[in-house]
Amino acid sequence: MELHRKSSSHAQQHLSSVQRNSFAPVGNGLIRVGSRRWFLQTGLAGMGGLSLPGLLNTANAGATDKPKKSVILFWLSGGPSQIDMWDPKPDAPQEIRSPFSTISTVVPGIQFTEHLPLQASIADRISVIRSVDCRSSNHTPITMQAGNPLARRTNDGKDGGGYPSMGSIAAKFRGANDPDLPGFVGLANSWTSDVWGAGNMGGDFEPVKGLELTGKFNLPEGISAPRLQDRDTLRSQFDALRRNVDQHGTLNAFDRSTQKAYEMVVSGKVQKAFDLKQETEETRDLYGRESVGEKALLARRLVESGVTFVLVSGAWGYFDHHGDSVRWGGIEKGLKPLIPRVDRAFYGLVTDLEQRGLLDETLVLMMGEFGRSPVINKDAGRDHWTNVMSMVVAGGGLPHGQAIGSTDRRGGTFTSAVVRPQDLAATTFRHLGIDLNSHWVDHSGRPIPIVPEGGRPIPELI
Repeated sequence: MELHRKSSSHAQQHLSSVQRNSFAPVGNGLIRVGSRRWFLQTGLAGMGGLSLPGLLNTANAGATDKPKKSVILFWLSGGPSQIDMWDPKPDAPQEIRSPFSTISTVVPGIQFTEHLPLQASIADRISVIRSVDCRSSNHTPITMQAGNPLARRTNDGKDGGGYPSMGSIAAKFRGANDPDLPGFVGLANSWTSDVWGAGNMGGDFEPVKGLELTGKFNLPEGISAPRLQDRDTLRSQFDALRRNVDQHGTLNAFDRSTQKAYEMVVSGKVQKAFDLKQETEETRDLYGRESVGEKALLARRLVESGVTFVLVSGAWGYFDHHGDSVRWGGIEKGLKPLIPRVDRAFYGLVTDLEQRGLLDETLVLMMGEFGRSPVINKDAGRDHWTNVMSMVVAGGGLPHGQAIGSTDRRGGTFTSAVVRPQDLAATTFRHLGIDLNSHWVDHSGRPIPIVPEGGRPIPELI
């Protein structure tokens, strides 16, 4: 049974077979860098709608005396299949159970499917949640990335109801761990379908497009830090930019931002954080050389440098496994070759963070917008299923080595320890040290709580 009626445009996207393979190995720099124009002009051009003042305000919201806390969210765009990944049902009828074998993890009593051996080997350091309630969600990132059942796809031009994502809340109420870096960065090729932003909370807290930010703060050839220390010369460059670039109010707060922009560029922190060439070949192999692995490694570099919230998406819709007739294929032809890539990326991130002493301060989440239907359809795939989803959590100094919640024998509905979107938000904000009673103010002056409808931290993760 499919709970979401796909639009015609969605169907056309599924049928597309000529788009670039998002999992093809990438070059040493991961991201294609554009022309090396003057650093501020390129920076302003490539922020994906976020103004320079917005970027700086996001960074400035952080308090340097707070302990470093961060979040990395793996977004499994399209909807991961619970039965074929973290909640296998080996005793279910053939039309329900996974075609994959079931393996034991290092935690007695917890089993995954066979294509997650690396996650199975660190199951004592992660928690699998098998009872995530996605009934408010739809085939978009809105509800689950907002951690808010009131934030929904409505198809009326008002999707999300103005509610912000968890990443934007983090950017506003915590800010970056390092004031020279943004608070919220998205690493996704498809922005609209894979990343939810600030809603009505304000453009200053929109996620920065990380794949476009790379290279934007490099110093051009012939420009050195000592030369930039000539403030009069720098001011003249800013004045030229004001005349040439400011057509849409981008530089309204330019004067107060001048000093911070100067410090960001001269410090080299942005440039360094996005430079994967500083990593060893062994580390890059640990994460995997495909898109999702490279982005996971970049996410580690960003949180290590001082970004608070990073969202990673391997590709648009890559977990939307309706069947062999659509772009991403069915369970065996589509999901089977994909799971090991995600398995390696998650394993690489968790073990790398642990080795660097960063795991307790970094909360790692892996989830999508909903699960997949229990019954395998006639096209050898599974359809959208909002009743329940499985996800995994690591790090954050939380108790792990457990399976939270359960589903019925068909894997179609939760039977214990339900986890709602607002509970995910409360758990995330608690980790970041954000007061769960905080609120933001909408355009009409109405206070909006950051944790809606009785959300509370997941009891098993306290």
